[in-house]
Amino acid sequence: MTALADRSGLRPPGPSAWTAPVLLGRMARNRLNVMRSVAARHGDAVRLPLGPKTLYFFNHPEHAKHVLAENPGNYHKGIGLTHARRTLGDGLLTSEGELWTKQRKVIQPVFQARRIARQAAGIAEEAERMAARLQRMVGGGPVDIRHEMTELTLGVLGRTLLDTDLGEFGGIGAAFEAVQDQAIFEMMSLSAVPTWVPLPRQLRFRRGRAELQDIVDRLVARRRAEPGGGQGRDDVVSRLIESTSRETDPQVARQRMRDELVTLLLAGHETTASTLTWTFHLLDQHHEVWERVHAEAVEVLGDRTPVYEDLHRLRYTAMVVDEVMRLYPPVWLLPRIAQGEDVVGKWHVPARADVVLCPYTLHRHPEFWPDPDRFDPMRFHPDRPSDRPRYAYIPFGAGPRFCVGNNLGLMEAVFVIACVVRQLRLSRHPGHRVVPEPMLTLRVRGGLPMDVHEA
Repeated sequence: MTALADRSGLRPPGPSAWTAPVLLGRMARNRLNVMRSVAARHGDAVRLPLGPKTLYFFNHPEHAKHVLAENPGNYHKGIGLTHARRTLGDGLLTSEGELWTKQRKVIQPVFQARRIARQAAGIAEEAERMAARLQRMVGGGPVDIRHEMTELTLGVLGRTLLDTDLGEFGGIGAAFEAVQDQAIFEMMSLSAVPTWVPLPRQLRFRRGRAELQDIVDRLVARRRAEPGGGQGRDDVVSRLIESTSRETDPQVARQRMRDELVTLLLAGHETTASTLTWTFHLLDQHHEVWERVHAEAVEVLGDRTPVYEDLHRLRYTAMVVDEVMRLYPPVWLLPRIAQGEDVVGKWHVPARADVVLCPYTLHRHPEFWPDPDRFDPMRFHPDRPSDRPRYAYIPFGAGPRFCVGNNLGLMEAVFVIACVVRQLRLSRHPGHRVVPEPMLTLRVRGGLPMDVHEA
């Protein structure tokens, strides 16, 4: 490690550049293990040579605080997300600067606490429908819980944000899958492959993107056909119609509408579906936790449908969700590009450097999480004393880009878990190996087949 001038900080330690081919191979096979192993070997700041790129990997709460909250203007969306812009467009996930500020201003009111509280009945109804659907599968063959949770969360987003039944649009799930696969492929590639190259993944992507564009066009046309053109509504579609109506170029307005809706739906449904999938896997692995969640759901809800006030009564269930997101944060990687040189902690970051924060490793940092691989929802009990730093736990990011839909996602997760576990027990189908797959979100590779039993 070579010291630079005091004001410039120190160069982070890390593997030799000669190890780049080996690191690239390991990253392709198991990115999560690579991130954990280099942090364990080199510490909280690591300089990772990966072929034509060098990653500056930071893994301490103070580092996360600096990059995400103290100096966020210097850190734009980075490696991968810049490539993913080709597939996702300039939506809230990938945009920067004035465009991002403008988009956030349009979208933010839809996620205000009072509006989300008014959506509780609809979310609870969708959760009850999910439980009833699983109830009919008791004693049958295995059910892919990842698929079921994806369909559920898409339905909830359609109902709460778009005021639309997305079930009317057949194939929307497959279209999102194709777009996500291409986005993560480009995120993890060190060189961009032209979209015209007829690779099977790219062909699926082009079909999926065209289908999503068609769905967006139909949503907008339907809303505009309503009396008054949908004015007075407070859902996302109406807000975007009003916002894009100021564009002088109709094609620009159409593309903005698509980028925003596709990004919002993709990020919104996939993150919650991932959390719910991991929750049911972990509840199956820890029967004592399942028993407590079941008992709480029976005590708080009885036989009735959840209401908004139950969100605060289902305390242990909420703690389970927090712990699931600690072990398997849906957004497992936060990539950035430094616009100018900086010092993070004591470490020098050059201008244009690729900087990554990894909630997956940060949430398992042994200095802040005793026995970090153990599933223990009581870590989040409000009465348990903790001197853990605020930025040791960032499942929704932090700073200006803190996830706008966090409250909606938490309510949905708590209601779904309570409604399902109150009646049913889900168990891993024999022979299926559960493996994390770090895609756009941290999902279960190949789905999660589970058998459904009466509670």
